[in-house]
This record gives sequence, structure tokens and C-alpha cells, in this order.
Amino acid sequence: MVRASTALTGDSPVTALSGVGPALAAQLERMGLQRIRDLWFHLPLRYEDRTRIMPIADMISGTRVQAQVRVVSVETGYRFRPQLKVLVADDSGELTLRFFHFHKGQVAQLREGVELLCYGDVRSTLAGLEMVHPQYSRLERGDSAVLADRLSPIYPVTEGLGPSRMSKLVEQALRWLPEPSQLELVPAELLPDASGTTMREALLYVHRPPPDADLQALSQGKHSCLQRLVFEELLAQHLALRSLRRTIRVHQAPVFNARGDLRARFLAGLPFQLTAAQARVSGEIEADLVRSKPMLRLVQGDVGCGKTVVAALAALLAVQAGYQVALMAPTELLAEQHLRNFTQWLQPLGVEVIWLAGRVKGRARKAALARLEQGAAIAIGTHALMQEGVSFERLGLVIVDEQHRFGVQQRLDLSNKGRAGDQVPHQLVLTATPIPRTLAMSAYADLDVSSIDELPPGRTPVKTVALSDARRDEVVDRVDVACAQGRQAYWVCTLIEENEQMRAQAAEVVHADLTAMLAGHRVGLVHGRLKPAEKQAVMDAFKAGELAVLVATTVIEVGVDVPNASLMIIENSERLGLAQLHQLRGRVGRGAQVSNCVLLYQSPLGSMAKERLHVMRETNDGFVIAEKDLQLRGPGEVLGTRQTGQLSFRIADLSRDADLLPVVQEVADVMLEQHPGRAEALMRRWIGSAERYAQA
Repeated sequence: MVRASTALTGDSPVTALSGVGPALAAQLERMGLQRIRDLWFHLPLRYEDRTRIMPIADMISGTRVQAQVRVVSVETGYRFRPQLKVLVADDSGELTLRFFHFHKGQVAQLREGVELLCYGDVRSTLAGLEMVHPQYSRLERGDSAVLADRLSPIYPVTEGLGPSRMSKLVEQALRWLPEPSQLELVPAELLPDASGTTMREALLYVHRPPPDADLQALSQGKHSCLQRLVFEELLAQHLALRSLRRTIRVHQAPVFNARGDLRARFLAGLPFQLTAAQARVSGEIEADLVRSKPMLRLVQGDVGCGKTVVAALAALLAVQAGYQVALMAPTELLAEQHLRNFTQWLQPLGVEVIWLAGRVKGRARKAALARLEQGAAIAIGTHALMQEGVSFERLGLVIVDEQHRFGVQQRLDLSNKGRAGDQVPHQLVLTATPIPRTLAMSAYADLDVSSIDELPPGRTPVKTVALSDARRDEVVDRVDVACAQGRQAYWVCTLIEENEQMRAQAAEVVHADLTAMLAGHRVGLVHGRLKPAEKQAVMDAFKAGELAVLVATTVIEVGVDVPNASLMIIENSERLGLAQLHQLRGRVGRGAQVSNCVLLYQSPLGSMAKERLHVMRETNDGFVIAEKDLQLRGPGEVLGTRQTGQLSFRIADLSRDADLLPVVQEVADVMLEQHPGRAEALMRRWIGSAERYAQA
């Protein structure tokens, strides 16, 4: 361990800081904080204003404030669950402090006359203003509280590491912040900020805002100091993806220009013709695959636009040229859907399709692995395709479905199974979540983007209504009538089991209720905790028409195709994002009959939930919905949960900071050409170990 008295630099390990032992270092490492510079760029999530005392009479519901009060009375109750109510007052009024988790010692401390300094969210109730679980400390009688001299930053933390300790660590690290010239990595002439704010000034301001700081500008990311940091972060991420693309494109890739009739026979056997958009995108892919540079292409399209057919055409081009194809999907449900389609389409053409997922064990797994080593044409599966022991004879094309569920590293791991000397496979990425152009410019800077922006003819638009949960019985009656007419319905829930802290109906409870209420119809249940075989048996029964209603969690969001299912009910729709609601709605409307989607919601609705449900009622266009989702929720939610190896943002917001992206792209070009050392240091600063993907 480095001694704290030694002069430290940004490259010094966090263990050089006072009080950081192995256990704390391990917690910090889980957050990507290994060096002192990582703490400099570990920026606050928000701020608390503890620089002043707010009189109770001036408090406004919905704000976070600090108050100096005295205890008037203490009451413990057990209605529904234990709770502690402490009535406090100052010279201007009274306030209730409410606790649901407390201990006897706490009750003994909070006796009448004790003075407190408390901080928390104020809310209005029928009985007056209250704070639920405020932070508080006892004051000696007659003493005035010691107030903070600047706004208090609240940092992202991890389990076992609280906000207070994290604040002290960052404050300690800031003592070793170097002079401005040593912190600047972007040449001054390339910076868009005309104010001349240095990186040192920006960091110190963001970590230590003065009492008069514009909290609104800070919280909205519009403060000039934050924008200085946002620009660098956007630039670092863009550089990493561009570097990744450059490094991969340095390699060679197989050229798929073999002549054959596989594709023509495939198209002739389809019961439909390709749409103009499918033909255009297929042509773009083919143009990539007949070149010796690795294809890096994202194909995005709305639910049901026919991306799978386009992927099959690309796969046949590889097979015709004597190469293997690996198609990886994030869930077994989605992978199995691909397996059924590819088997149905390609086996009549003499193309072998191998299945490899986590539940393929024993002899079946050995047989599948042996066939891949011997050159079986197409492998379809889940993460299992990336596992050790899986090897291909001649892998030439990697297809990854639902890219946002995987990380950059996972995509590379699969691609590396086809690396032979200087040659790497082509990469085709699919997503049924349309990405707004702004997002694609940055999040997928390593990929060329193609859009299938047309649905096949004959698809009937889904009619969508939003209904209060109070009208639940009407919806059940509607399902009963539809099922009696031979139609099928999905009923989607957002939880598996009851949870008293959330109002969402649990799938198991809904299944029991619907089984009783729809006595003449069979009701199935599927969720993520079922064993794969059980889950598949239920799905097969639903697809075969043996079940009238399928109660499911969002596990059915992608990859389920049952044309006879024409009614979709989504519980607690106010809790889901637009992209997820649109994906779920896309499970119906797959046949010629009119389909309906009912969005059940719990009142009262917040403004964002109202806006989401309004958008769902107004449009079925996934691209319009994606743009609106980006505006409402930001890029992290639009892209889905970030996996290991995916580049995520600390402070940048692609919808808010979109105006910086054109400049970011220009500066990235210059940095890579003229300042490669600085570009690498910038990636290391903001992304840490993730710059290794740029060297993959």
C-alpha cells in the first residue's frame, strides 16, 4: 500500500488514500473506481442544500429542506404496520416526522423537548405537512446547528458503501487534483466552450457548488461547468466506439461472392414477397458481405417488419460461400423462435441448423459441439454460443439479435470464435427497438445503421385504449367474449409474486383470478422463474390454441409469434416505458383480424405516464415512439439495461445534449488523426478499463 503522505497523482491506486483498505478497495473496484482520477470523475447524482434552515411555515410540498425543530410529542402505532410518528415544531408551525422502520432506542431518544436538525422530503397530508424517514441529528439544547458552507453532493454508491463515506473519499481525492495544464486533454482550439472554463475549475465547481449555485441548471445538466464535462464524456465514448470500429476494420473478412441458387430457392419458397425496405436493406448487407472488410451493420426495424428474413438471406450468402453462421439471441424464448423459423425455411434447402442453449446438456450438447467443429452451417442459441468449448470450423458471419441486451464485449467474444489469423467474421446486429438517429450517432458509432421502415402488407394496425384498473371487470368480460369467438389473449403482468411495497398485480394472483373468472376457458401462466421446459410447454400449448389466455410477465416482450392472439391486456401500464409497451403490443396484430391492446393503469397518473399512454393511443409507428421515448426517459432507458462492456454515461444525456454530437464527431476525427495519445488518455479517464474494447 502506498503511504498517504507520499505525493499522489491521478494514476495512484485508491488504496493510497487514507482509510482505504482491501475491503473498501474491493467495493470501489465494483464501481470501476480503481485510481484516484476515477474519483475525480465520479460525479454527483444530485445535491442537497444544507446551507440554510427552512421555517416550517415556508415549506412547500414536494421539496427537500432542512429544519431545526423541537419534539412536541411521540406516538407509536400499529395500524397496518408499525410506525413511529414524531410531532415537531419551530416558531412558525408544526411538522410530523414519520418512520416505518425504527427501534426502541430511537423512540427513547426522541422524547419531548429534544431539539433536532432534520432533512428530508416534505409532503402534504390531510393532517398537515410531514417528512417520511428524514435524516436527523440531535442538537444540544440551545445550540444552533452548524450549517454547510456549500451544497452537499450525493454520489452514486454500492452496497456496503454509504453516501457519507463516498463524499469523504471524493473530497480526499480532490486534494490531489493537479494544475489545469496537467488535466487538459482536449486541445483548447477544439473545445466548443467559449467561456474558457478549465477542467480543474469545472470539476471543483461540480463537486463543491457554492450556496448560491444555480441548482436548476446543475440538476438539468445545463450549467457551463457540467457542459464542459459532458462534452468530454461524449467525446470519450465516441472515440472508444470509433477506435473499436477502426481496429476491427483493419482486419480482413471472408468474401461471400460464391454463386449458387440457395437464396433464389429460399425466396421462391416464401409465402410472401419482400417489402421494398427489406429488399433495400438486404442489398446493403450483400454489398458489405462481398467485400474483404468486416461488415459492422445494425439493422433496426419495428416489430414485425421482417428482420429475420433479411438475416436469413445474409446467412444463406455465407453458407453458399462455404462459411458458418452463428445467431445469438438474449433469451431462450427468442432464440427458439429463430430456431423454428430457420429450421422451417432452410432445412428443406438442405441447410443444417444446430441448436445450442444453456439447457442443451449431455449427449445433445456433445453432438451439437461436434457438428459445429465439423462445419454445420448455422448455429442458433443464447449466451451458450460464447462459452468455452464451443468452436467452429469456419465461422464467417455473426448475427446478434436485440443488441441492447448484450454488451460490446459479448459481441466480440462470439466474433473471436471465428478469428483465423488476420481474418474475422462479419457482424450483423438486429434490434426490434428502433433507435432515434441522435442515439444511433453516438451509441452505435461502431456500426453502419440500416432501417427497415415498412411493415409487410396485410398487417392490421392494433387499436389501443387506456382504462383505469377500476374497470377491470369490464376487461375480463371482453376477454371472455373474445375467447368464446375462438380468439386468444395475452394478459401481461409486471411482477411474478405479490409485493406489498408495489401496487402491481402479480402474475400468479392474476392467473388464479382469471382461472376462476373465465371458467369456460383454459388460462396458462409463464414467467422467468419457470424452468425452461415448463415455460416452453406453456408457450407451445398457447401457440397450438390449447390455451385461450396466457398470463405472462414481460418475458414475452420479444420472440413470440401467435397470429391467432388478437387481444393484449397490460397491467400497470403506467410503470413501463414506451419502448417496452410497444414491444408487448407487437405480440398481437400478427394476423389479418382486428387486434386490440388494453392498457390498464392505476390512478392517479403522473404527467409522464399520461404522456406515454397518450402516445401509445395515438401511434403504432415504432420510430415515432422511439423518438418520444428518448425525449421522455433519456437514452439509458431507451437502450435498455446496460450490460458489461457496454459504454454508459455518467452525466451526459443524449437527448438533452444532442446539439453537442456534431461537434463531438468532428473533434473525434481530429483527435484520432492528430492526437492519438490524448484520445487514448481521454478514453481511460472516462471509461476506465472499457478502452480495452477499442483494442479488441
